[in-house]
Amino acid sequence: MQQKVNWYQGVNAEWRAAWADRSFRIKFIVVIPVLLLILISFPAFFGYIEKRPGIFLDDYLLRQLPPADMSLPIFIIIWGMTILWLLRCVQRAAFALLVLHAFTILCIVRTLTIYLVPLDPPAGLIPLADPFTSVFYGGTDIFMTRDLFFSGHTSIQFLIFLTLEKKTDKIAAALSTLSIAVLVLVQHVHYSIDVVGAFIFTYAVYIAARKTSAYQPAKLALESKDF
Repeated sequence: MQQKVNWYQGVNAEWRAAWADRSFRIKFIVVIPVLLLILISFPAFFGYIEKRPGIFLDDYLLRQLPPADMSLPIFIIIWGMTILWLLRCVQRAAFALLVLHAFTILCIVRTLTIYLVPLDPPAGLIPLADPFTSVFYGGTDIFMTRDLFFSGHTSIQFLIFLTLEKKTDKIAAALSTLSIAVLVLVQHVHYSIDVVGAFIFTYAVYIAARKTSAYQPAKLALESKDF
């Protein structure tokens, strides 16, 4: 019981110290409306993308993979790791700031690449059923088929891997990233280039977010610990 109290006090002390820092407050407050504006614009943007003609790619790797519905394992992996990610955000203020900046930049970059690289759906595509993510597309019954380059599912998992600090967290994130990269190809919801591009662009996003969210927290009397 005492350990739990100390953990809570450590987390609370870290957030209080962070919020007392002007640099942290500005970087935290500014990014929130930017992210909200992006999320609000998603239904209109993806509605446009879905109606736009694109280029069909003859993907050798996809031709070797019979399409199969992997929606359930993808859903479980994605949201299981997302819950862990959010938990770590609650525990550490500096980590939460990094995640906010990284996710916002990732959304901006992916919106640009999707707009600049119009692609038609891969052959054999099976719509990915994810009622939570579909909300950002405009409804739980809407399935996107042209939000292709680069893979959002793969990029978010890779971003989770890059940002997490604890060794066991990183191992879980590495496994989830590789699993999602394979599963979205098995379901034919992405081309191979979409998955490869996810790793390249996401790493660049992570480097940029580390710079934009740079924050040196004050030394705390109580240190929070991960459990």
